[in-house]
Amino acid sequence: MADKIFDYIIHGGDYNPDQWLKTPEIIDEDMRLMNLAHINSATVSIFSWAMLEPEEGVYNFKWLDDLLDKLHENGKAVILATPSGARPSWLAQKYPGVLRVEESGIRNEYGVRHNHCLTSPIYREKVRNINTLLAERYKNHPAVKMWHISNEYCGECHCDLCQEAFREWLKKEYDNDLEKLNFQWWNGFWSHQITDWSQINSPKFRGENHVPAMKLAWRRFVTDSTISFFENEIAPLREITPDIPVTTNFMRLYDGINYQKFAKNLDILSWDNYPAWDRGFNEKEACSVAFVHDAFRTMGKGKPFFMMESTPSLVNWHPVNKLPMPRRQELSSIQAVAHGADSVQYFQWRKSRGGHEKYHGAVVDHCGHENTRVFKEVAHLGEVLEKLSDVVGGRSDSKVAVIADWEESWATQYFCGFNNEHREYFEECTKWYKPFWEKGISVDVIAMDDDYSKYNLVIAPFLYMLKNGTIERIENYVKNGGSFVTTYLSCMVDSDDLCYLGGFPAENLKDVFGIWAEETDSLPEGMKNIASYNGKNYDVVHVCDILHSKGATVLGEYETDFYKGTPAVTVNNYEKGKAYYVAFRNDDDFTRDFCEELIKEISLKSDTEIKAENGVSIRKRGNIIFVMNFADDPKTVILDKEYKNVVTGESVSGEIALDVCEYIILK
Repeated sequence: MADKIFDYIIHGGDYNPDQWLKTPEIIDEDMRLMNLAHINSATVSIFSWAMLEPEEGVYNFKWLDDLLDKLHENGKAVILATPSGARPSWLAQKYPGVLRVEESGIRNEYGVRHNHCLTSPIYREKVRNINTLLAERYKNHPAVKMWHISNEYCGECHCDLCQEAFREWLKKEYDNDLEKLNFQWWNGFWSHQITDWSQINSPKFRGENHVPAMKLAWRRFVTDSTISFFENEIAPLREITPDIPVTTNFMRLYDGINYQKFAKNLDILSWDNYPAWDRGFNEKEACSVAFVHDAFRTMGKGKPFFMMESTPSLVNWHPVNKLPMPRRQELSSIQAVAHGADSVQYFQWRKSRGGHEKYHGAVVDHCGHENTRVFKEVAHLGEVLEKLSDVVGGRSDSKVAVIADWEESWATQYFCGFNNEHREYFEECTKWYKPFWEKGISVDVIAMDDDYSKYNLVIAPFLYMLKNGTIERIENYVKNGGSFVTTYLSCMVDSDDLCYLGGFPAENLKDVFGIWAEETDSLPEGMKNIASYNGKNYDVVHVCDILHSKGATVLGEYETDFYKGTPAVTVNNYEKGKAYYVAFRNDDDFTRDFCEELIKEISLKSDTEIKAENGVSIRKRGNIIFVMNFADDPKTVILDKEYKNVVTGESVSGEIALDVCEYIILK
């Protein structure tokens, strides 16, 4: 598929007209309001299975026919969804085996959304059947531009079918060799040797849940099972509508599925973006969201992604649902585009009258008209997006990568030892991303087994587990001139959480980093050590490795406790490159100062020469520059030359002021 599906920024969202079929005048009014709001697309039929097939084998497509025709007549592109995210009640009643079995061993009753067994052959058959009918019926409809597959895949099933599928998956993974599995899982501990495949079940709180390798294997199986279900869903679409791209919406850093693996099966990535704005930490939240945008952009091999859902106002599922201040969501949407999104889409277009999400934000409120703050803000954003066609398909060129690997996040959760209270893997990765985000330096967020060679700097926080081939990948990267940074508790176990013998870091990485880590100290809440680096002292919290130099240059030392004077920060020249080790968990001050030294050392450049105060994010995409104020007070920006304001068409130069939630787009 090409880098871009549309020649313009998609502006739309979830549209559920099947809830309004008894009031067709509302659907007519929706067309008028969409035009007023500069909405150019609609995502339809996401949870419409019961309307499309009210009884088994009895179909009703007339309402969807009429809707697609109406949307096309009004110039709207349609992203057509498959309805597998919520099965109709007749299906669960007639085939109760399609419902999930929880970890408790109890099969669920009918209800909620993702409550279906992904292994169930009946459910797969029924999904494939309805998808085939949708593809055949709408393959030539001029409005249909993309497939939205299911909705927010998540969860797992522990039924007998899934248990047997797990065992079959393990047989392939371990070459049908129980002795190999017993060794890799270290099942001699606690007399856990497996003598027959039938003895293996999924991890459960009332059964086996203390074997990290087993828990890793189960999570990998759930990922592969979900991908297999997805492939079953899209098979008829690929056959009948080969030119219509497919996507499914991911959920931020949801760790139940390995998104980095799943992403390889999508034509375009999309995700649902629901930041917690205006809670007193807007700059932190802006950085965190930017990290996720860049993670999905990188998963898509740098191609643009879709922001498939966001809210134009508030959500309904936070403990306390704070209204974002005026223009906050507009700024949030512009941030998505700046980081690579070719769409701004909402959940949802019109608020439901009833049900679980009737108070979730929407473009059209229960009042039903356009005279609301939210509607006016959405319409204004729509006008802005219409002027950004030049950015569509645009990429970013990054010379820095942060490794934030989904399987690594699992591994850091499952082992028992050291500091069991503080792991926060993705938070650590974001912390190392932040100094570059603050300076406007583009960063890719990559998996452990991605290619490192195109980057000048690779940072791998908390690289506890090493997938197969990672040792060689790190060594070759540094040997050939790269700069590689890792931190505490890194390079300790293989992909089955089996400790490497011979000390840490694993194998010949001791030579690459020029160190040997003898012990690890864990600091209770409120207790800290101090590390010196570059003439300053920094707090050490939670975890600190006790190192010996094996040729590495010591850049910083611990200042207290019995290991006072031992290395805390090191660098080792290894052939053409450098390998850094930061032995402790630290605060933002250290990370910022350390990364500033790296930026100088490696001669990294910001994407622009524009200067801005803290809280202002500058992002370049193609030849368009986005300058965004996420701070809670006005900020000043100094332009390095004359630019064109893309929104107003005016020339701008010199010093400009950005109010709270204000942004400027330059060319």
